[in-house]
Amino acid sequence: MHRALLACALALPALASCRPGGDADAPPAALAALREIPSPAAPGSAEPNLAAGDDGRVYLSWVEPAPDSAHALRFAVLEGGRWSAPRTVASGRDWFVNWADFPSLAVLPGGRLAAHWLQRSGDGRYAYDVRIARSADGGATWSPGVVPHRDGVAAEHGFVSLWPEGGDSLGAVWLDGRKYAAAEGHGGGEHGGGETMLLHAALAADGGVGAERPLDARICDCCQTGQAMTSAGPLVVYRDRSPDEVRDVYVVRRVGGRWTEPRPVHADGWKIAACPVNGPQVAARGERVAVAWFSGARDTARVLVAFSRDAGATWSQPVRVDDGDPAGRVDVELLDGGAALVSWIERTGGEAAEVRARRVSPDGGRGAAATVAATGGERASGFPRMVRSGGEVVFAWTAPGDPSTVRTARASLGGGR
Repeated sequence: MHRALLACALALPALASCRPGGDADAPPAALAALREIPSPAAPGSAEPNLAAGDDGRVYLSWVEPAPDSAHALRFAVLEGGRWSAPRTVASGRDWFVNWADFPSLAVLPGGRLAAHWLQRSGDGRYAYDVRIARSADGGATWSPGVVPHRDGVAAEHGFVSLWPEGGDSLGAVWLDGRKYAAAEGHGGGEHGGGETMLLHAALAADGGVGAERPLDARICDCCQTGQAMTSAGPLVVYRDRSPDEVRDVYVVRRVGGRWTEPRPVHADGWKIAACPVNGPQVAARGERVAVAWFSGARDTARVLVAFSRDAGATWSQPVRVDDGDPAGRVDVELLDGGAALVSWIERTGGEAAEVRARRVSPDGGRGAAATVAATGGERASGFPRMVRSGGEVVFAWTAPGDPSTVRTARASLGGGR
């Protein structure tokens, strides 16, 4: 037996399997003892997200159906290997619920939390606002949702990333479609036409919302944003959109209190006259940063990861992560030795697919891929998420079906975590 397969067979007896494709002298298997955790989410739930606090506690959030055609944003905390009883952040009948643009939860110091969801603002298909609420008591009670954008336009505002800024301050970045609403024939935030999507950010403190700041004047219409806190300050990653429809992955950073000019992580040169709905993700530990993303440049679907040793100022050449037929939908976590753990959806034939994860080193070494779960390649399978907590990684994903379900698992990190 190939040594990588043998290592995986010994390390992953429960939920996962391992795939060939690790390199010679590759990093060790990424995961050990992967096992499913009974989910706290009700049938019909979807769009999970994960967050971890400085104390290592892991928070799972998701959207589930509520009475009278409403939806609710709920969350639970991983305690002693089990999820706590769910609590509700907010609910409503006028929410925008979407497989790709989904709520999140951020953990602030002192047991405080923040969360966002999307609420319709008009009759247009993509007319909705961001709403951000806070809790000062660990999620027992929540403030009313506030809108961080001040344009008052019935247009798309979504694909949010939140982050704690120290104390009670909260950072937020989102895709802003106010220009779409102004374009002739595209009222209500419909996609298309000659107008462009904006990237905006705001910093809030004490429950209020500060002034908006535009970060990029032309970006991809409906790809997720990602955010990580480096030793130099916050870094935001997103898919850009050039005037000739090149949609590569870019970063902006706040250094010394000022946002930098947008810069590419790598010049893939992916030219596509449509949004691929497949955003990047980022993780940071001090000055080390890793960005993972999907690209279809040169008619080749790939999942890539690039590394930075200077808080995102410069980037390595990307390393290919996937096993040959990826759907993308990536996530990434940094490991202690400088390697990254990247997750993605890999197609396996027809509508079948798997959530996989692989350790990748900055020097290009790749461990064997671990299969986290079977899934599908359709939109209903959503965007799997993972988060690191100490020596473990927690996964969450949507299992499509009628009804759909949110499922979760945890695993120990292998050697060289």
